[in-house]
Amino acid sequence: MLKIDPTIYHNRPEDLRSEVEERCYDLLQWLCIPYIRVEHEPADTIEKCKEVETQLGCRICKNLFLANRKQTSFFLLIMPGDKPFKTKYLSAQIGTSRLSFGDPEHMLRLLGTEPGSASVLGLMNDMDNKVRLLVDRDLKNRQFFGCHPCRNTTSLCFPTDNLFSVILPAIYHEPEFVKLPWEIEE
Repeated sequence: MLKIDPTIYHNRPEDLRSEVEERCYDLLQWLCIPYIRVEHEPADTIEKCKEVETQLGCRICKNLFLANRKQTSFFLLIMPGDKPFKTKYLSAQIGTSRLSFGDPEHMLRLLGTEPGSASVLGLMNDMDNKVRLLVDRDLKNRQFFGCHPCRNTTSLCFPTDNLFSVILPAIYHEPEFVKLPWEIEE
């Protein structure tokens, strides 16, 4: 069982964090985005994130850093955590075959984070827009959006509308909405 701090915070941590996490809080503060924060042991899988969701009060999204076979085109897919993922359903919609997980080195260079800590907030580090943001349509209508601040020992929850109308325009990333099935045929 994952150890979770029972305290719900409404501000940034007082202790010094990694540079990329500090920049996430700076971004949210600069944009006046209200959020709640929960501290916990590393939650580097969606199964562990499910344990955090009860304390956080919202669902944490699955954030997948993907690339084409040659590792020359990169994508960040955000989707409901409990939705299964098969590359063939996404590949057809975005016109890219042979999708797989992007190399950790590319993830660090482009998003400023490592596997298990991928976050839509990491797109603030992608100044050259090398990463295409793909968003499952089912997230569009959720009231709240849950993610890590580029570090998997903390989870945040803020209004989904703030992601699409404030955060993404401020970091110059336009979402490309995709439709992924809940049921996967084998």
